[in-house]
Amino acid sequence: MTTAAPVAVAEDYSAPKHNSDFRRRRFLNWFPLGITYATFYMGRYNLNVASTTIMSHFAMTKEQFGIIGTAGFWTYALSVIFNGPLADRYGGRKAILLAAVGAAALNGIIGLLFMSGWTSKVLVGMSLLYAVNMYFQSFGALSIVKINSHWFHVRERGVFGGVFGIMISCGYFLAMTVGGWILASMSWYWVFLVPSMAIAAMFVVEWFLAADTPKDAGHENIDTGDATSRLGAEKDTPVDFAYLVKNLYSNPVVVTITAAEFCTGFVRQGLMYWFVSFLKEVHGVTPHATPKLFSLATGGITVGGILGGLLCGWMSDALFQSRRAPVAFLFYLGQIGSLIWLGRTHSALTASFLIGFSCMWIFGVHGMLSGTASMDFGGTKAAGTAAGLMDGVQYLASGLTGVLLGYFLDKYGWGIWTYSIIPFSAIGAILMLTLWNATPQNTKITLAS
Repeated sequence: MTTAAPVAVAEDYSAPKHNSDFRRRRFLNWFPLGITYATFYMGRYNLNVASTTIMSHFAMTKEQFGIIGTAGFWTYALSVIFNGPLADRYGGRKAILLAAVGAAALNGIIGLLFMSGWTSKVLVGMSLLYAVNMYFQSFGALSIVKINSHWFHVRERGVFGGVFGIMISCGYFLAMTVGGWILASMSWYWVFLVPSMAIAAMFVVEWFLAADTPKDAGHENIDTGDATSRLGAEKDTPVDFAYLVKNLYSNPVVVTITAAEFCTGFVRQGLMYWFVSFLKEVHGVTPHATPKLFSLATGGITVGGILGGLLCGWMSDALFQSRRAPVAFLFYLGQIGSLIWLGRTHSALTASFLIGFSCMWIFGVHGMLSGTASMDFGGTKAAGTAAGLMDGVQYLASGLTGVLLGYFLDKYGWGIWTYSIIPFSAIGAILMLTLWNATPQNTKITLAS
C-alpha cells in the first residue's frame, strides 16, 4: 500500500472570497438540505422514542426489539456503501429526492398499519419495513456530503460542519422531543405518520432548490482545495471503480477514519437506541410520568449536538489548521468521561442531563469524521463514496447495539450498559493519534508527539 506524496500546497492554502450572490445561493442550497435531513432523523429515531411503547404493547423482550434495530442498521450499512458511488456518478440532488420519497412512504405505511390495528407477526413485519426505510435513508447523508463538497472550500468546512450539525441536531429534536410530545398527547402511531408528512413536504422544497454544483445554480464552480484539487482535468471525469481503489480504498487515512467510525457507530447507537428504556427502567423517567426530565434528556440531545458540532468544527479550523484528528481525539476522551459518569450516577436529574452531555462529545466526532473528513479526503469527485464508506461501517457497528447489546442487557441488566460502550471510545481515540497531522494535501499518517 503506497501513500500519496505530500504536495507543496501546504497548510496556509486559504479559502476563496465569495460574493454575496454566491453566499445567498449557497445558503438556499445547504439550509433546506439540513432541514430535509432533520426530517429524515425524525423518521428514523421515532423507533427509539416508541421503543418502550412497542415492547410493552407487543410483549417484546429487549433482544427481540433489538432485532428491528439491527435489521435497519445493517441494511443501512450495506446500502450506504453501494449507494455512495451512485451519488458520485448521478449527483446528490437525485439521491436526496429518492431518499425523501422512500422514507416518507415507509413511515406512512408503518403508521397506517398500526393505526389499522396491526397485531400479526409485528416483529417480522417491523424488521422488514424498518429495513426498507433505512435503505432509502441511506442516500441522505452521502447525498448531502456530495452536494456540499462542491460548494465549500476545505478551509470553510470545519466551521460549516459545526453549523450544519445544528441542522442535524434539529432532527434529534424533532424525533426525540417532538416525538415525546406526540407520544404523550396523541396515539402512538402518529410518531410515524407525522415524520412521513414532514419528509414529503421537504421533498417539494428540494425539488425546487437543490443544486449539485454552483454551476448548476448559475455560478462559477470553485476550487475546493481538497483531495480532488490535485487531479487537474481528471477531476471532471465520471468516478469509476479504478479511481476509487487507487485514491480512496487504498488511502491509509480514509481506512483509519473508517475504522474510527466503526467505533463511533457503536458508541452513538449504543446510547441512542437504549437511553429511553434506560431512563424508564433505572430512573423512572418517561414522557408521561416525568415530562420535564424526559424533555431535559431529549432536548439535551439537540443542545449537546449543536454545541458539540460547533465546538468541534471551530476547534478544527481555528486551533488545528483544519486538521480533523486532534479535535476528534479530544472528543473521544470526552465520551469516556461522560459515559463513566452516566453509568455511576443514581440521580434521575443527573442521568437525564448526561444523555445530552454525552451526545455533545459523540455527535461532535460523528459530524467531524463522517461529514467533514469524508469531504476532505474523498474530494468533490468521491465525497459520496467516502461518506458512504464511513457511514456504512458506522452502521455495521450500530447493528451490534441492537440484538447483541439487547441480549446482554436482558441477561446482565443495565449495570453493564455504559461500560460496554466505553472501550470503543478508547479505540477511536487511539486511532486519531495516528492521524494527528493528516490533511488532504499531506496524507501521510503521523503519530502525535
